[in-house]
Amino acid sequence: MKKPRVVFPFTEAGLGHIMPMNSIADEFERLYGERVEVVRSHFFKETGDKCLADYEQLLSDTVRRYNKHPAFGFFATFNMDFWGTKISSWGAVEYIGEGADKKGVEHMKELAPDLVVSTHWATNYYAMKMEERPLTAMYCPDAKINTLFRYPCDLTLVSMPTGYRRALKMHKNRYNAENLKLVPFLIRKEAFAVSTDKKALRRKLGLDENKFTVFAADGGFGVGKTEETCVELIKRDLPINLIAVCGKNEQTYKRLASLKPKGNTVFKPLSLVDNIMEYIACSDICCGKSGASLMAEPCFFGVPQLITHYANDIERWIGRYYIKTVGSAIKQFNVKKACNLIEKFVAYPARLQPYKDAAASVHGNYGAEKCARYIFGLLCKKFPELKDGSELY
Repeated sequence: MKKPRVVFPFTEAGLGHIMPMNSIADEFERLYGERVEVVRSHFFKETGDKCLADYEQLLSDTVRRYNKHPAFGFFATFNMDFWGTKISSWGAVEYIGEGADKKGVEHMKELAPDLVVSTHWATNYYAMKMEERPLTAMYCPDAKINTLFRYPCDLTLVSMPTGYRRALKMHKNRYNAENLKLVPFLIRKEAFAVSTDKKALRRKLGLDENKFTVFAADGGFGVGKTEETCVELIKRDLPINLIAVCGKNEQTYKRLASLKPKGNTVFKPLSLVDNIMEYIACSDICCGKSGASLMAEPCFFGVPQLITHYANDIERWIGRYYIKTVGSAIKQFNVKKACNLIEKFVAYPARLQPYKDAAASVHGNYGAEKCARYIFGLLCKKFPELKDGSELY
């Protein structure tokens, strides 16, 4: 019997879409790889089609623009809410896609999926537009299922309880207990292997094991207030380890690498790193924008967050969730005032303890297994012979 094909299409529009996809694809293959064919697709690159490559670049450029000019990001999310899911999805995929929509549907057909699992709305849109459409599942890591993620699909998975409850309440015609499921956050699997011994990690990473450690980052594209925050902290010459992760922003990395700390601050600027989980885990506080992973990953290690940036309304909802619901985060957009807070925490580390306790309280809400079993349950609706009692749908 031919194995059902489950396609995981990757979209390069920020690591917040890439990392969850890696997590769920790895877990799904571990659990069900012998019974299904798992296909990892670098969807917009693998065909060499210029329309698809240009569209993915547009998606990336738009994310960078949101982070550089938050007013544009807030205006864009307001517009999406104003026009609604159907019109906004058409505009975001077909109108500005310049032919990528047709190529996307064609390539999805070439992949011949029985089930498409998306972490970005564009690939779900292509799957839903196929004449003989496959089953579709989509994971949203945010505190609000935004307009484009509300496009029809067979199964929506969401990690934050506020987003789950709000969707059931505000969009009753779209969601119900069958097609919307609350799942743990899809953190990278390497997080589970990271040591919790902060001093040992700091020694391993070339940091001072006894110094208060600040981690600063603004997502995979490195656009935000990381540079401004680091410059201010270095000027103050605090007795800290200061880690700055610039992602793909090579210009910011080069500028930070040229800075010379006065003596008390141990400064470590980084570009893209494979072991970022270790740098987060060894820290006492994380600073940056409120992206889904940038907030969830520190919480996994019991590390509080200092939010210095919202790129759009989606990130504002995420920030509010960690500030008000979890209690692990503080918001301060003024860089000097944010550095004042860090200086106080360096002098009085005990003041951070309530935020650490709040972060640690959600440690159990991570991992991809439940998500994988829900998706397998959806596949069993089309292929009942696959049922083995492990499906949750």
